[in-house]
Amino acid sequence: MPFFNNITISAIIFVVFLLLISIREVKQYERGVKFTLGKFSNLAQPGWRLVIPIFQSMRKVDIRVHAVDVPDQEAISEDNISVNISAVIYYRVSDAVKAVIEVENYFYAVSQLAQTTMRNAVGEVHLDDLLKNRDEIAKGIKQKVDTSTDSWGIEVQAVELKDIKMPDDLKRTMAKVAEAEREGKAVIVKANAELEAAENLSKAATKLAEAPGALHLRTLQTINDLSSDQSNTTIWMVPIEGLEAIGRIAKK
Repeated sequence: MPFFNNITISAIIFVVFLLLISIREVKQYERGVKFTLGKFSNLAQPGWRLVIPIFQSMRKVDIRVHAVDVPDQEAISEDNISVNISAVIYYRVSDAVKAVIEVENYFYAVSQLAQTTMRNAVGEVHLDDLLKNRDEIAKGIKQKVDTSTDSWGIEVQAVELKDIKMPDDLKRTMAKVAEAEREGKAVIVKANAELEAAENLSKAATKLAEAPGALHLRTLQTINDLSSDQSNTTIWMVPIEGLEAIGRIAKK
């Protein structure tokens, strides 16, 4: 009897040990892809799950949103200008089974696909369009990558173009062009202001000429404005004919 008791205790210990090593915890943000004898058997939801050693295996897949930095890629635009462009791609696993079965390493595959798609997108547009329409180009890259990764169970949520680096000589040229455009706009604004001022002066002169005595009233107003400040020095210019007339009056 003691021999059978020892066997029973050993069996219980073995079962407990087997049970402990068979438990797998699947977290809330994970899904478990379970294989039985090498074949896909079921998708494990969050919680404690049993995986029989030797006969079964399970691979956990994180279904949270991933942010992948796409490193600088050298590309040539449609107008043959070389630029370096980098981006960030945001994606999540929508189908854990496909992400495990259909592609070897979905993280690496998405990164490589994004790099290739980004270079191709740059080659289809001019540099000016690339700088002005970054959001639209990023949406186009996102759509292409998302379409290609559907069969992998990957959902691309967004693509953001981080930086577009151009050659230094091209930067200097663009800066000169921008400065010339600003100077041209300033000249146009100044010319318009002078034209408007001239038109207003012309209208004022016409009004003063039409009203008798208006010019004299304007002159008196100007003199009054000048005399309000003691620091002003006023010089009166009197024609020589006026002085001669005053002299003749004085002789009489």
